[in-house]
Formats: sequence, structure tokens, C-alpha cells
Amino acid sequence: MQKHTLVRLVSVFILAVSFSATAASVKDEGDSPKDTKTEIKEYIAHHLQDSHDFNIMASTDEATGEIHHYGFPLPVILIDDGIQVFMSSAFHHGETLAESNGNYYKLYHSKIYKTDAAGTITYDAEHPEHPSNVRPLDFSITKSVVMMVVTMLLLLWLFRSLATSYAKNGSIPKGIGRFFEPIVLYIRDDIAKANIGEQKYKRYMPFLLTVFFFIWFLNMFGLTPLGVNVTGNIAVTAGLALIVFLLTNFTGTKDYWKHVFDPLGDGMPWFGKIIIYIILIPIEILGLFIKPFALMIRLYANMTAGHVVLMSLIGLIFIFKSWVGGPLSFGLSFAISLIELFVALLQAYIFTMLAALYFGFASETHEHAEEHDGEIAHL
Repeated sequence: MQKHTLVRLVSVFILAVSFSATAASVKDEGDSPKDTKTEIKEYIAHHLQDSHDFNIMASTDEATGEIHHYGFPLPVILIDDGIQVFMSSAFHHGETLAESNGNYYKLYHSKIYKTDAAGTITYDAEHPEHPSNVRPLDFSITKSVVMMVVTMLLLLWLFRSLATSYAKNGSIPKGIGRFFEPIVLYIRDDIAKANIGEQKYKRYMPFLLTVFFFIWFLNMFGLTPLGVNVTGNIAVTAGLALIVFLLTNFTGTKDYWKHVFDPLGDGMPWFGKIIIYIILIPIEILGLFIKPFALMIRLYANMTAGHVVLMSLIGLIFIFKSWVGGPLSFGLSFAISLIELFVALLQAYIFTMLAALYFGFASETHEHAEEHDGEIAHL
């Protein structure tokens, strides 16, 4: 426990140092000097966004005012007059233009726009804050993509090793397997079987195990000083929710679809159903999309809020600049980071639990539906 606490303290300290060094570099060209609060707000917004490089921290040379970035670039892949491939270091963190096959590109607010040789950015007349420059199709390897690939490889290596060890030791876990086995069994017994049923839970177990550990590991990476916020990216949570939506509806039984389009069953004459169905059927169809939408927003909003709170508390250190406010803000940041460890696991659990619940609705047969209705009536 002491070792774990020390790791969190070091992590928060490194994050605070990174915050102070990097905040000074988060600025747009031509901007006038900003006050500390504005720089903190811009840094938090920058931290929540995906980026085309890993910028771990930065430092400013007091003599020359030059900003030195510490990190590494990532490949930029654009579809514009063919395929344009170059490294993100060509942008120099948004300070210069990138040229590829006679085309010029500018990194502006973490997005890539096509410009002329002078780097001109034009704005929409109706929305002055929105650039009207052409945005090429961007298939770049961003830091979120890198972390998802790293997590995928980590999961493949980890559970392949666990499966091999499990087979060699007569189904007895060894080493780190003793930590992960109870989690796997809990997902099987208390999530999959409890919500889907004994007969059909196995077909969904690979996805449920994968999505649980995938979200959990990404959430944990988001609490490191690497500055990744993968599950706080709505595109990622939308992709996960879309997979749940497709699995739910493509594996749904005829009883599931009958409940959607005939929720009252055969207990009422057809002429009595018409008026009720005008309301019920659209609600049922709408519910098909509301459920994955809730999955998407819940994960995205909770992880984004956690990062905003943590970074805001760290930012208070540089606002107070005192022996009282600084340590107090650091202590609160450390406490929130410990809570975020629990939230990282909790959000993975909630997503997996709700996905299993939706799969249970989709795989429910008529007999199970009658039993379920009888239990509700008894209550």
C-alpha cells in the first residue's frame, strides 16, 4: 500500500511539473501574452484533445525565450491529391507549415488544414472562430491510436501468457494470474451469466472480457503523465457503443424483435392496439439508439470530467503561488488521483454491465420473457 501511494505521489508530481512547463507552450501564433488562468484553461483544453505527437513536457529558455519540447513525433497520413505521408515534426508543434508534394498544411487547434505557402487561415463569415480552409481526410497515427494499439498488444501478451500458464499448471493460476482470475470469474458469473443466462452467455464472453480490460487499461494509462485521454475522446466511446449496438441487434432473437414491434403481445385485439402502438413502437425503436448513446456519453463524460477536475486542481498551484495554496492544491490533486483509480475501474465495470444487460434483452426467448414478466407481476 505504501509503494502504491508513493507511485501516485510521484505521478502527480511529474504531472504538475509537466503542466507548468507545457502550459507556457500552449499558445496560438500572433496571440498576445495571456494571464495564468487563461493559459491553464487552454492547457486543459489542449490536454483533453487528441494530438499528432507525444509532447510529454516542455521548457522555456529564459535567455532566448525559445521553447524546447520533449516527446516524439507520429506519422501524419492525409488523403489530399493522393496520399500524403510525413512526420508530425514537420509542424514543429504548430509553429511552421508542413509541405508534401507541393501541398502546404498547417496544424491549428490540433486539426490539420490545407493552406497556401504563407500559411493563410481564412474564417467563416457566419462563424468567425471557425476556419474555412479545406480539411483533408486525416488517417494519422495520433497518440490515442498509439495508446489503443499499445493496450491491444498488452492485452494479447498478458492473456496469452495467462492462458499458457493456466494450461501448464492444471488450471491453477500462477503469478499475476492470481490477480486477474477473480476478475475474469466475476465478469463470467456476476455479469455475463446473471444478465444473459446460462445458455447464451458464452457467445458474448470474448467481447465482454475484451471491452472491460480494454477500457480499464486505457483509463489507467490516462492517469499517467503521458497525457493521454483516450476514453475521454467521444469518437472512441462512440466506436465502442456502436459495436455494442451492432452485437445487440444482429444477435437479437425473434422474441426480441417481436417485443420491439409488438410490445403488447397477443392479449389485446388489433383495433385496440393501433392507438397505443402509434406511441409505443416509436418509443421502442428510439430506445434501440438511446441505449448505446447512453453508453457513449456516460463513459466520455465521466472520464473527461475526471481529467478536468484533476488538471484544474493542479492549475491552482500556479494561481495561488503560496506555501498554503500550493501544498493544499497538490494534496487535493493526489486525493482526486486516488479516486480516479477507482473511477477508472468503475467505468469499465458499468460499460461491461450495461452491455451484458443489453445482450440479455437481445437473447431473451419467449419462455424467459414470460418468466421475467411473471416475476415483475409478483413483485
